[in-house]
Amino acid sequence: MGGVGFPEMMVILVIALIIFGPNKLPQLGEGLGKAIKSFKQGMREGTREQQEAKKIDPPAKG
Repeated sequence: MGGVGFPEMMVILVIALIIFGPNKLPQLGEGLGKAIKSFKQGMREGTREQQEAKKIDPPAKG
């Protein structure tokens, strides 16, 4: 329960076609793809920085 399956995705696609039209959808998809790629890259960089900080500055014991 709670997942987005194929029928839900089709409904979303039809609504997007009605709202934006078929000419605008490729541009929206491209923009969304770039945004997701940028987000994932930022998450990887943040994780890498956290790992480097742990190596440089271990927690103090006390």
